[in-house]
Amino acid sequence: MASPEHPGSPGWMGPIAQCATGTEQEAAATGPDLPCPGPDEHLDTPGGPSPNSSMTTGELQEYWRKEKRGWRRVKLLFEVASARIEERKVSKFVMYQIVVIQTGSFDSNKAVLERRYSDFETLQKNLLKTFREEIEDVVFPKKHLMGNFTEEMISERKLAFKEYLSLLYAIRCVRRSREFIDFLTRPELREAFGCLRGGQYTRALDILVRVVPLQEKLTAHCPVMVVPALCAMLVCHRDLERPAEAFAVGERALQCLQAREGHRYYAPLLDAMIRLAYTLGRDFVSLQKRLQESQLRKPTPWGLTLKELAVREYLY
Repeated sequence: MASPEHPGSPGWMGPIAQCATGTEQEAAATGPDLPCPGPDEHLDTPGGPSPNSSMTTGELQEYWRKEKRGWRRVKLLFEVASARIEERKVSKFVMYQIVVIQTGSFDSNKAVLERRYSDFETLQKNLLKTFREEIEDVVFPKKHLMGNFTEEMISERKLAFKEYLSLLYAIRCVRRSREFIDFLTRPELREAFGCLRGGQYTRALDILVRVVPLQEKLTAHCPVMVVPALCAMLVCHRDLERPAEAFAVGERALQCLQAREGHRYYAPLLDAMIRLAYTLGRDFVSLQKRLQESQLRKPTPWGLTLKELAVREYLY
């Protein structure tokens, strides 16, 4: 039996080139896919003991106890830790530092971000368009024409914004909404993808390493939403000549996609992983077979590379 062609050999055109047909149909994207329906925000566990398992009753009970612990919803705690006054040529405003941590265990990936009053105000306006009834009891801190920069007012708003975010997060449909997730992640993601487009890969990675853990916690109900950011990390590592790190983050992205073969990132990601696996001397044949089989089941006309997809994210 003939051995499969290797990347770089004369007959190897690349899985995307081999499978793609037609013209490019991928429109410029402005962000990750919308939240998808599913169970509450737990991480699904892959299968369980088979009916023919040789486990004893006690072992089975212990297994399911451990599994159930993994099903607990990710719970986040919001703190407005500090505030600072920012003065620019034509404006002056207060920047509030928000710390987001996961409760129930030590969180080594706490998120630290800054937002100003107008950012909170935009969030409130956007939420009212869709969730007016759901958030009717959530009090938003009122705007004042004077006294916004006094120590007393800043302290008062720190507490008010902490309560505001906690109440919003307690409402299931709100915490899963694009508006809420974007408020906590979009500014950083836009900056990171802007750095990627400009070839500033180290700077882009610095930002993504900080924001992706928070994005993962916010989108545990729909892991596919974090795929663009993970793929951006792969591109940055790869172009910085760090193939091992690129491959590792690519595996995380594939795990998020799982059986989503029709997703716009699925084929380009597999193509990139095949090339990385070949470079690293790892098993690329199984990845190549996986891509070819998915294309047979559901052919896609895409001819974009992973990087070409990534640079189109968060343009606006």
